[in-house]
This record gives sequence, structure tokens and C-alpha cells, in this order.
Amino acid sequence: MMTRAFIAGCSGTALTADEAAFYRDAAPWGFILFRRNVESPDQVRALCAALRETVGREDAPILIDQEGGRVQRLGPPHWPKYPSGSTYGRLHANDPLVRREVTRLGARLIAHDLRAVGITVDCLPVLDVPIAGAHDVIGDRAYGRTPADVAVLGRAAAEGLLAGSVLPVVKHMPGHGRAGADSHLALPVVEASREELERHDFAPFRILSDMPLAMTAHVVYTALDPDNPATTSPIVMSEIVRGHLAYDGLVMTDDLSMQALSGSYRERTERAFAAGCDMALHCNGRMDEMSAVAEGTPVLEGDALRRAEAALRRIRHDTEPFDPVDARARLDAALAMVA
Repeated sequence: MMTRAFIAGCSGTALTADEAAFYRDAAPWGFILFRRNVESPDQVRALCAALRETVGREDAPILIDQEGGRVQRLGPPHWPKYPSGSTYGRLHANDPLVRREVTRLGARLIAHDLRAVGITVDCLPVLDVPIAGAHDVIGDRAYGRTPADVAVLGRAAAEGLLAGSVLPVVKHMPGHGRAGADSHLALPVVEASREELERHDFAPFRILSDMPLAMTAHVVYTALDPDNPATTSPIVMSEIVRGHLAYDGLVMTDDLSMQALSGSYRERTERAFAAGCDMALHCNGRMDEMSAVAEGTPVLEGDALRRAEAALRRIRHDTEPFDPVDARARLDAALAMVA
């Protein structure tokens, strides 16, 4: 069966007849859930099964943003709260490896929660490195304020997810930490030099270039391409993502419905693929927008298919023994050291 290179959202806690028919016809590679889609573990499990049934693929990826802190789609009373990325970076310990191991533990617990309801991809870790004066859309979601700290803890989080059979998505490639605006609402323009961007903003993504999935930044870097955000910039995609970062994993767009982008939804989609993205992401579940994205999306083939298949092969089927009760107790004890 044909698969198209896009990821779709849905409107509520169960599929409508129109949504099911659309997915069967449009055949997206995967799906993404938000808080509007979450009610209880049994309901999420049933929704994941229904989504996969529409495309006839048991391995169809289902994504979620489950970072912890401000960005957590599964939450109380059915799921525990998790700390923000910056909380791990503020752990007080004589041995810096403690921060790494606690970060990995937190992500491993998240993976346990996600797999229990059928979710196989987490849009984590955030590899953006904030600077003073930047918009707080990243803020405490970041693991630290230096590229080295972000890379070390970002890798730990990715490894924790992978150990629990959940694929990580590094974001927002090649870096959103310097942006002065929230790309959900406006187009950020970054005027730093290429040298500074490569030294600071891009560095964590280069260090984690072995990760299977990445999400773009809707950010203009004037030193690279003053006219287009990374998502729709052939220059950024070829010279930075595939060149400087040496990234050969699957690159998905950030949400195409964000206001940083302009033009119709079909135009946004076509520009992203023309720039070199492998996969379009549309999140809000609005049928008219999803239909336009589908119209602008190619069949998943060539290098994009190779990267998608390679990503799915990273899902483990021989997970290590794991006691979530003990792990949560150890996580809580470690977080008690945060000032």
C-alpha cells in the first residue's frame, strides 16, 4: 500500500468517520497526539489502534510531545508529572555523570508510559541552547545554557527513550535557542554569524547526528538564507543539516500550521519538500488543512523511505528489565537535590 510522507493529527479522543476515511485514502506515514486527544490510558490505547487500522500498518509511528515541565501531553491523574529539561541541568552532584544518569532515567520512565498506550515516538530531546534575551518559548525546556551541557543531557534523554523502545526526535534543528520570537506565533529572525551559529547553536545537533529522527526550526538565519526559515530553505537543508551537521536521519518539519510560515498549506508543504525535508508534520487535526498538506505531499520513497525504514529499525524489541516503581522512586530522590 502506498504511504505518503506526512504525519497527521486528529481532532478528539476518538476518530470521526470523516477522519478515518481521510487517513485510509491519504495514507500518512504516522500520526501525532496532543492533549485534546487524551482522556485515559484505555482511551489512548484504543485511539492508537484505530489510527493504525486506518493505514493498515501495525508499525505506523504515533508521536507525542512528552518533554516534561510545560510540554507534557499525558499528565495527572493518569500519568505522573515530569520535570522540565532545565531541572535535570540544575541537579547538584559532585559527579556530573549523575545528571546524565538521572536524565536518562526520566526519559526511560516516559518511554514506559508511552509504550504502555501504543505511542512509539517522543518529540524529545530539545537540543536548543538558549541565550540571554531570547524568547522564552525554549527557556526551561532546554537542558542547559552551553552546547556541551545540552548535548550530554540530550543524548542521555535520547538513550533513555531508545532503551524503552521509543524513538527520540531531536529538535529544533539546527537551533531555536537564539530566536527572539515564538515560531508558533511569528517568524523568528536570527542575525548571528555563521561562525557563531556553528560554534554554539548547531553544535548539539552535530554531536547527536546519529539520532534517527529530527524536527526542523521555523527560524530564519540571515547569515545562511535571509529569505527562508530553515524548514523551507534549500541552503540550510543542504549546507547545514546534510552538510555541516552530517545528518542522514529522517527530517520532519515542525508543525506546518504554525504562524511562522506563510502561504497556503499546500504551498508550505511543497516548499518544505523542495528544500529537502523528508516528512511533513501537521498537528491541529483540521480537515481542510490536512487535506491541503496531503495534496502537497509526495509518496514516501527514495532517501526519505530509506531514512524512515532505518528509524523504525531502531525500535528495540528486547528491552532491558525495568521496574517503573523503583525507577520513579530513584528519580524523585535525585530531583530532591535540585535547588
